[in-house]
Amino acid sequence: MSTIAPLRKLFGYRAWANAEFLEKMEGFDPDLHAEERKAALRLSNHTYVVDQIFAAHLTGGEHEFWADNTPEAPSLEDLRTALTASDLWYLRYLDIVTPEQLDESVSFVFTDGDRGCMSRREMLTDLVIHSGYHRGEVGRIMSQLSIRLPWDTFAVYLHQTEPSRRLVT
Repeated sequence: MSTIAPLRKLFGYRAWANAEFLEKMEGFDPDLHAEERKAALRLSNHTYVVDQIFAAHLTGGEHEFWADNTPEAPSLEDLRTALTASDLWYLRYLDIVTPEQLDESVSFVFTDGDRGCMSRREMLTDLVIHSGYHRGEVGRIMSQLSIRLPWDTFAVYLHQTEPSRRLVT
C-alpha cells in the first residue's frame, strides 16, 4: 500500500461523513431549533474555513480568512456546496501530491498570529481528526433534539464502499 493510500481512504471517509451529516442536518426545525441549528451550522462552517486555511498552507497560497470562522453562519445549502467542493479539492490534492511532498515541513501563521510548522501529512491528518471532532459536537446537539444521527464511523464507510469486506470470514 502506498503512503498516500491511507490518506485517500480517510479523506474519502470524511467526504462521505460530511455528506451524511449535512443530509441529517435537514432535521433541524428552523423555528423550534433555531439556536441549535445555528450552532451546528457554525461548527460545520468552522471546519470548512479551517480546511480552506490549510489548503492555502499546503499549496503555499494565500487565504482570505482572518479568523477560524466567518462572522455569520451560512445557509445549509451554501455550506453543503462549500464542504462538498472542499472535500473534492482534498481528494484531488491527494491525487497529485507526492510522498516526498507529504513529508516536507511547511511553516505557516495561524489566524491568531501564532506561528506553526507541520508536515503536509500532519496537516492532512489533523484535518481528518478536526472535522470528526466537530461532527461529534454537531451529533451531540442533534441527539439532544432526537434528530436521527448518521452512522459516522470509518468501519461503516469501508463496508458501504467496499461491500466485499462483509464476505470475509
